[in-house]
Amino acid sequence: MAEIICPASAGTLESSDVYVEIEPCAQGIEISLESVVKAQFGEAIESAVRETLAACGVERAKLTISDRGALDCVLRARVETAVARGRGQD
Repeated sequence: MAEIICPASAGTLESSDVYVEIEPCAQGIEISLESVVKAQFGEAIESAVRETLAACGVERAKLTISDRGALDCVLRARVETAVARGRGQD
């Protein structure tokens, strides 16, 4: 289970996309979410991020997410890409 070793990002701030920044964290998962649909879908977005991190084997990371209405599949792909880059697997 490789951990996040360096800051990394994935995505854009374009409409219907999401920008994900990830960096090492001493303990647990910390998520900071800014979204145009946070009131309606904030919990679902955070849940999808946590599920994706768990599937990738990430137990410690800090994420900053700027969502512009991305679909779930786009969100998950951006998180997976940020994780790979944060592990130095770019």
